[in-house]
Amino acid sequence: MTDATPSGGKPTLDSSPAAYGTAVTERPPTIETVHDPLSWRAEIGRQWGRRRTKVAFALILALPVILVIAFAFGDSPNGRRTTTAARFIDLAQTGSANFTLFTIFVSAELLLTLLAALFCGDSVPAEASWSSLRYLLMAPVRRARLLTSKLVIGLGTTALAMVVLVGWALIVGGLAYGVAPLTNPLGEDLSWAQLLPRLGLALAYIFVTLLPVAAIAFWIGVRSDAPLAAVGGAVLVSIVLSILDQIDALDPWRNALPGHYSRAWQDLIAVDPQWTDIVHGTLWSLVWAVAFTMLGYRRFSRADILS
Repeated sequence: MTDATPSGGKPTLDSSPAAYGTAVTERPPTIETVHDPLSWRAEIGRQWGRRRTKVAFALILALPVILVIAFAFGDSPNGRRTTTAARFIDLAQTGSANFTLFTIFVSAELLLTLLAALFCGDSVPAEASWSSLRYLLMAPVRRARLLTSKLVIGLGTTALAMVVLVGWALIVGGLAYGVAPLTNPLGEDLSWAQLLPRLGLALAYIFVTLLPVAAIAFWIGVRSDAPLAAVGGAVLVSIVLSILDQIDALDPWRNALPGHYSRAWQDLIAVDPQWTDIVHGTLWSLVWAVAFTMLGYRRFSRADILS
């Protein structure tokens, strides 16, 4: 666009924004409007975009159904369930509550351990194996932020997996065996009003006992470019610690091992719950989890990221 000037009568170029139909207040996009690859939403998308995560949740949904099918081929435990020495498996078909507790019992020490190692140990080496980790670190932020987002999302996914497992087991158990209240292995009955808060506490405690495994997987993950090394290494350490925990000669030192109090959640389903092992298990789990998490942050802050 041109504009005549009174001095020379020659047209001059008008460079004002309004002359070109552009609003004066319009500005180029700032850094806040650009997609942040280190945001919580982006990390959630990466976590759920992995096939391993989808397979893990498919396995969680399949487990209660598989257990119901397996029980259909077995003998009914009727006549044994009222004894004080009854096991979880003997009571599993008496109702939704007992079926859910049996599902937790069979999955807490292996399946949930594997999932915690997978969700918390896989994310960093997965980025490294895809050669995308160094590009994420090109953003002007601290490395600790990247690790924090991956660890928090991994722990959150683990907690979600536990809630989905228990909720789905309650539904499947209710459809298959009814909604009778809980009868614990001691022969004590707990109403639903008593059970549900205890069940929530039991899940919270199991989650805490999984933190050392998650932290070990996290620590191995920042040292390796192979996702399976982090997951497999953490599970292998968990198995070795479980074997050591069976050796009576290690008393009282074995009390400090991660997983020594992993079954203390069963104390919460008694009419009068015992809290001593719960407290000890919580404290030792937090000690080990914090220690290995700090080692992971220390290692990652000093490592040369080449992939």
